Amino acid sequence: MAGWSLISSQYLCGRSVQQVAVLTPGSDIGCGGATGAWMAGRMINRVLKNIWVKSLWRAAQQFNHKNHWVMSSHIAMSMMLALFPFVLFTVALAGTMASVFSQGIDLDHLVDLVFGSWPEPVSTPIVSELNAVLATSSTGLITVGGFLALYFASNGVNAVRIAMVQAYHDVDRRPFWLSRILCIGFVILGGAGILFAALFEVILPLYLHYLADFFPEVELSGYLTSGLHGLVAVLLPFFAVFLCHLVLPGHIHRLSHILPGTVLTVALWWGAGIGFAFYVGSIAQYSATYAGLAGAMAAMIFLYVNAAILIFGAEFNNALIELRLTA
Repeated sequence: MAGWSLISSQYLCGRSVQQVAVLTPGSDIGCGGATGAWMAGRMINRVLKNIWVKSLWRAAQQFNHKNHWVMSSHIAMSMMLALFPFVLFTVALAGTMASVFSQGIDLDHLVDLVFGSWPEPVSTPIVSELNAVLATSSTGLITVGGFLALYFASNGVNAVRIAMVQAYHDVDRRPFWLSRILCIGFVILGGAGILFAALFEVILPLYLHYLADFFPEVELSGYLTSGLHGLVAVLLPFFAVFLCHLVLPGHIHRLSHILPGTVLTVALWWGAGIGFAFYVGSIAQYSATYAGLAGAMAAMIFLYVNAAILIFGAEFNNALIELRLTA
């Protein structure tokens, strides 16, 4: 009788019997409760059928199926080995440009642009060791050390290239020498980008100060200069990830195909940085386990998390492409 009363209530609400998910003997669900459950189920079904949610789920499945966890550790190790050579090459490039324009080099500012978006507990020990290396390093670019730094820094880019090719299901037909030239060019472009960002942060405040003489009633430098460093810290990773998706896979994909994964990667990097900073500062005790290697291990784990997010962003783009083609 309870089941019949439930069916009757569904008809009274203007619903058919087929819209009742489950009828159990003795159940006593009113019209509002049954309708609410039906609407909730319909909403959940609509969310699960959303192409963005399906792409996230498929990307997670492909990430685990392709064993990208191992590839993430390979990228993290390669990037850790390439980190110091990349900064040394950037400093050498800055030294060459400074000698041309007869200007000094603000090494602290260059290093801050590279590690500015890193959590402070992770970047502090790395930056201190890097400053010790820079104190005894030459700023000459055309040296054997400069070429070696360039080559070793390109190994980290090559690891990312392999992961991108696998994530996009591409077939990379480029020969070894062309792939290596591409990775070396990527390093040079990255170093030039950091120098351009450093120059931008120096020139723009001076230009705003110059404009302030003509518009004394408008406060220009106070608002823009304060957020300038944060803007550069956001744009540099974004363009770096965008270029990874654009030139490193087997072939060039459309802009609309690579932007979603780029935005997702940078957003997850931002969240991971905040979470990892809290984890290292409040929970983890790396010094008790790794002693003097605590800083290096924290950096390795941080790079591992970022590498996994980078690959996941590429898998998300690939899943989105496949679902759009089959829609």
